Amino acid sequence: MSTEHDWITTPVTADMLRGFLDLEQTPHGLLPHRLPARARRQIPDDRLAVAEAQPSGVRLVFRTRATVIELDTLPTKRVYRGFPAPADGVYDLLVDGRLAAQATVAGGNVRTIVDMVTQAAELTEGPAGTARFAELPAGDKDIEIWLPHTEITELIALRTDAPVEPAPDNGRKVWLHHGSSISHGSNAAHPTAIWPALAASQGGVELVNLGFGGSALLDPFTARAMRDTPADLISLKIGINVVNADAMRLRAFTPAVHGFLDTIREGHPTTPLLVVSPVLCPIQEDTPGPLAPELDGGTLRFKATGDPAERAAGRLTLNVIRDELARVVEQRAADDPNLHYLDGRDLYGEKDHAEFPLPDAIHPDPAGHRRIGENFARLVFGEGGPFATRAGRPGGPLSVTTQWIKPKIK
Repeated sequence: MSTEHDWITTPVTADMLRGFLDLEQTPHGLLPHRLPARARRQIPDDRLAVAEAQPSGVRLVFRTRATVIELDTLPTKRVYRGFPAPADGVYDLLVDGRLAAQATVAGGNVRTIVDMVTQAAELTEGPAGTARFAELPAGDKDIEIWLPHTEITELIALRTDAPVEPAPDNGRKVWLHHGSSISHGSNAAHPTAIWPALAASQGGVELVNLGFGGSALLDPFTARAMRDTPADLISLKIGINVVNADAMRLRAFTPAVHGFLDTIREGHPTTPLLVVSPVLCPIQEDTPGPLAPELDGGTLRFKATGDPAERAAGRLTLNVIRDELARVVEQRAADDPNLHYLDGRDLYGEKDHAEFPLPDAIHPDPAGHRRIGENFARLVFGEGGPFATRAGRPGGPLSVTTQWIKPKIK
């Protein structure tokens, strides 16, 4: 904590946070969750337990005249044994909707993955730290602090050099999105540069992001969480994790999709609901999973290990899933005019892959995230799209201000 200011400490409370479904009081502070406690009790593995606790899309929102802001947090960082540690997660600070500053928090807990297949891990505890933002513009302003999308983040204390008050209601519609690691933000450079955040900014909506790295597997508890979450717009980007994990055959996949949609419709009977099939991923277009990690010149990449000949026996590939999702949505839309379908290759297809190849064979790079976000905003929030809204502002602030700002690392 810096000492050159007369600090005002404001407790971090639920009404200051956006994009979460639950808060857990820990010995250190508040831990945002993106699944409620009931759902977390049903999680079968650490992969999803870690993913839902990583605050992708979660942000603090308040109004203040402060020119210096400090946020104490305890991060839990993930590293893979035998690989260099990734860079510290980034905190994005927005002033009146525009990215104005970034910071990182050194130290914290370290979760070391010792087995890439089983995700077995060892936890080493570490100290809390501070994300500091200085030289902010004077005067009243709306502040958003987006938390690192791949670091579990316990919120300890918020300090400012001027009083803090609740942010005014912006009247925006709430967009509830569920998807895979790409929706979570894998390989994105910072939290407002994940494709759902970019699309939400351009669409003029409030994002609740249930993108769970590797764990968009049509779990019933996720469907119930979405059923019970207030939302004006809902999208489901499903399919690729089912193939990645070789989790189902076609016989099980189809009723699982129906069940997922049925559950959401129990709580949102007429809400615009968009089903999005997988984006292009050449290694799994016609080859079943499961995926296997491999080192290619010291770089982690993935390969599909299934036999394409087994598609006839119900093994799933991305093309099989796209065909089935399109069929299911067409069938249901006869009685559900607010249900829509989008082929994921319209977000990232052959042309996009040629321009922005997948560095590890399954996840886009930062430019790929930008392309997906722009295409989603145009096709879904734009004129004639299923989520078209008067609040939509194609080309909104994040679309032009998401360049990297070198963090001030303490």
